[in-house]
Amino acid sequence: VAILSSSPAYNKPSQDGIIQHFTALANASSKPIILYNVPGRTASNMDADTTIKLSEHPYIIGIKEASGDLLQIKKIIQGSDNNFFVTSGDDLLTSDICSMGGSGLISVLGNAFPNKMKTMVDAGLTEDFKKCRNVSASLIDINALMYQEGNPSGVKELLSQLGICENYVRLPLLPATNNLSSDIEKHLN
Repeated sequence: VAILSSSPAYNKPSQDGIIQHFTALANASSKPIILYNVPGRTASNMDADTTIKLSEHPYIIGIKEASGDLLQIKKIIQGSDNNFFVTSGDDLLTSDICSMGGSGLISVLGNAFPNKMKTMVDAGLTEDFKKCRNVSASLIDINALMYQEGNPSGVKELLSQLGICENYVRLPLLPATNNLSSDIEKHLN
């Protein structure tokens, strides 16, 4: 069990501020910390040097990298502590990140398609990149729909159509519109 924690949102901290934030969090936690770099939501990016520095902390065990910056991710994989893992935070970049030495994926679509995502990750981790890319390619269209009206509105609608859970989100998010619901349904059939 670990804590997945993103960089503080809204106030756009400096890289040193991010280091001090996660160091304080890790020092106070009884659970290991997995960093979550998601600049599209936090308005700040944890650069490679920051992540590499944080990888030295014994309670910071890995990162969910959703920056989309493959060069940055490659630098993190090459420069971080050997016990530190780097996972894809973007379903469709899993093949690329595994090919650089990444450790897998923390997924959105995995909630709806766990077997397909497991097949993709297993292929990436065993260096069957053709298979990994083929599974990834089969998800391109449905993946785009997951973010069309904000995450998790799309995946909640997908899960609802699969009979897994109700399509319920908290404000300020709204359930998927009829148009998005219809588009998701088309991709399932």
